[in-house]
Parts: sequence; C-alpha cells; structure tokens
Amino acid sequence: MAPPPALTDGVNTPYQLLEDVTRALWMPALVCSSGATGRRLRDLPAWERALSAGQLPHAQCDFDDAPALGVLRRLVAELGLCQLTQGSAPMVGQVLRAMLWHLDRLIDRPAGEPRALAIARMETSFRAAWEQQRQGWEEVLVLFKSLGDLPDLQWDELRGRLCSREWVEARRIGELLAQLRELAAFIDGIGRSEVVATMPPAEHALPAPQAPRPLAAVAVTTHLVDQPSEVRGVKRSGQIARMLASEAAMVRHPLLQRLWRARFAEQQLLTYEDEAVLTQWRLQPDARRAAPSALQAQPLGRGPMLLCLDTSGSMRGAPENVAKACVLQALRSAHAARRACRLLTFGGTGELLEQDLALTTDGLNHLLDLMGQGFDGGTDVQTPLERAVAHVASDPAFAQADILIVSDGEFGVTPATLEMLRDCKARRGLRVHGILIGDRETIGLLEVSDQIHWVRAWRRYATDTRDAYTDGFSPVHSQSLTALYFPNAIRR
Repeated sequence: MAPPPALTDGVNTPYQLLEDVTRALWMPALVCSSGATGRRLRDLPAWERALSAGQLPHAQCDFDDAPALGVLRRLVAELGLCQLTQGSAPMVGQVLRAMLWHLDRLIDRPAGEPRALAIARMETSFRAAWEQQRQGWEEVLVLFKSLGDLPDLQWDELRGRLCSREWVEARRIGELLAQLRELAAFIDGIGRSEVVATMPPAEHALPAPQAPRPLAAVAVTTHLVDQPSEVRGVKRSGQIARMLASEAAMVRHPLLQRLWRARFAEQQLLTYEDEAVLTQWRLQPDARRAAPSALQAQPLGRGPMLLCLDTSGSMRGAPENVAKACVLQALRSAHAARRACRLLTFGGTGELLEQDLALTTDGLNHLLDLMGQGFDGGTDVQTPLERAVAHVASDPAFAQADILIVSDGEFGVTPATLEMLRDCKARRGLRVHGILIGDRETIGLLEVSDQIHWVRAWRRYATDTRDAYTDGFSPVHSQSLTALYFPNAIRR
C-alpha cells in the first residue's frame, strides 16, 4: 500500500525544492549549517538566475541567515563578481559553492565566541580568496574574449597555469590580435558550411583556372626619380651633380662660397629635377568584360577548418608571433560557431603533430604548449597536406572543411601532392587558403592556394625590436614579383 499523502509530503519536504537547484550545488546546499534548509533550497535558484544575468537577487533571498548573507551580498557587489558570472554558468556555480562553503564554516568557532566575530572572519577570508581568483579569471576572460561560455574550464584546473611562461606568452599573443583585424576576419570566414554574402577581404586571390577572364593589354608605368631623363623642373636638394650653374658659380667666390656651403648642408641647392618613366605592357584580366564563370552559386564560409602551421626555422621571430595569433584566432572562431578545428603543426621530415583546437582542459594545455614553443627545423609540407586531404575524404566532421596554410611560403610541393589537391578540389569542392607571412609570394604557395591573405607589415610584430621596422616598412613593392618577372613559372 502506498503511504498516506500527508506522510509522503512530510518525508519529501523540503527536499522537493532540489528539483530547481543545479545538480552540482546539491551537496554543498544540503550540508551547509547556516540558515534553514528549506529557505536555502528555495533561494538558491533565485541566486543562480540573478548572477547569470549579472545582477544580485532580492535582499529577501538570505537563506534565513540575514546577517551572514548580507555580508556576502555586499562582498559580491564590491568585488564585481556579477560581471564575471554574467552569462557563465561555471562562474555562477563557483561563486555559490564558495558562499556555501564559507557559510558552513561559521559553526566551527570556539565556544563562547560571538557569531558576529566569526562573520567578520568569514568576510576577511572570502575577500582574500576572491581578490586573487578574480584577477586570475579576468586574465582568462581577456585571453578568450568573445568566446562566450567556458563550459569545461574550472578554476582549479586553470589556477596552476596562470603564472606560467606559456600563459604570459598567450596573453601577449591575444593582445596582438587586436592589431590584426583583417586577419581575424579572414580566418573567421574559412569553411563551407554556411552561405555568406561576401567572402572576407583578401589581399591576393588567384583567378579560377577553369574559367579565366578575357585578357587585355595594360600599360604599367614606373617612375624612376632622379634618373637620367628629360628635365621636368627645378627643385631644392643636396645633389651636386645636378645643381644649376648659378649655384656652381658660388663655389669659387671668396664670400659666396660660405653661402653655398650653408645651402649644401641644408639640402637647399637649386638643382635640376629629372624623372625617368618606364612603360611596360602586361596582359591582365579585362574587368570590362564579364568572365564566363561570373554567374556562380553564392560563396560558402564559416565551416570546419584544418589549420596547417609551419614551425620551421624561417618562421622564428616576428612570423612566429603572427602564426601563433592565427592559431588563437582559429580557436576563437571555431568555439564561437561550434565548428570543428584541427591543428597540424609541421616542420621537417617526420615532424607532424595533430591536435584538436577546443576550449577544453586538454585543448587549453595543447594551446599553451604551442604558445611556449620556439619554432625551429625544416619544412615538409607534403605530409600535412596529405593528412588534411585524408580528413576531408574520410572524416564526416571535416567533409565541409577548408585547409588553411600559415607559412612564410618558403616551401615547394611535389607534382603528386599537387595533383592530389587538385583532384580533391574537383571532386569535393575543397578550398585551400594561405596566410603569407613574408616579403614575397612563392611558387609553392601559389600553386596550392586558392586565396592568399598577405601580412605585409609582419616585422612590426617582432618581439626583439632590433629585427623589426617600427614603421612597418617592407622592402618589396609588389606581392606579384614571381608573376612580374617570371610570367611562365606558375603552372595553371
């Protein structure tokens, strides 16, 4: 026989209120010795909802222990914990567990000691603990800005890494991403899962070989300043070979020679202005005539990514910093859109490491290990490309993935690997994107990439300022040197 309803209600009361409490809070909520169990179980859901919204609950939600909860309520506001808990369920649970733990310690006081003194001691302990923890969580949120919820990261797992050299390096790379907005937008649009209106801005995109545009002869003029040619006028400079006769007459004059020396020192001599103009005719796609492939399906983007990272010795220094920023941005983009992302770091022959980029404990450890790693070794791009193509062909999670190569372009591709890539592009719609961190494009990068984003001012991101141009100067005037001087070198 079933027990009478009144007896059943008496047994369950007040534990039926646990239904509205998060499972992780059941144990600390039941064993806490402060207040009344019924009020505590009733008020906990209100605290969860309020902290998740970045606010404090009503003052009446005091667990039936108004003096102690009033102190903790004031501390939560003073320490700014509501900003950390807003939209983050793990942080809400962390704060509430800490509150319940400190409340439960109030009963462990010497006999005869006033409870107000124990509450004051609890206030000091809670403040000291959360001032340290808040600083650590602020560093976490700064590094993973825009990632949203951190479901699998707990404070006890992160606490041992916040003071490490790898974490400091990751913070520095995270600050670097604020200066690379175009690069972040380029990485965010990689993949083939969603239809997008326009692709992210690219600094160099190769025309589709299957549908070339009509060609037209275009005159390209190059102005060579101060080169022997026709005289265009007079200017002030310090070039003695081009000074006017009126200036030369002062050189031998007993008084005017002082004036000439002063003008020469100040670069104020009157000189001829010469400028040679070199005209070259080049064949370029005719923008006035539509290409046969102009009417195509809408472009795809924001899908899974296979990130091939070059860790060779030529990437050491400023290119290494930009490459690590690409990895961190790939993690951000993948986590924000719940996309799969796999990192393939490659160096010399036999040096290939595969790992998933995800905001989990293992993923964070892999990321920090990469941030603390120094790039060194050779360059073997064949193996990571073959592995990436195998993932696209056999792994359903990466069937709509694009390959992203982050490198300085100093590599070559064998004909067999190149043919394998072209076959996968034709059969499965694979696209290969490249991020060029260097001064010039190379034939190897051009042959495998459908779209290239060129980081021109990579020198300004050097850790050692002796290896960088502070003004972002690059000695190369064009990204198409190979096509300019060796037009038949690139195989279509």
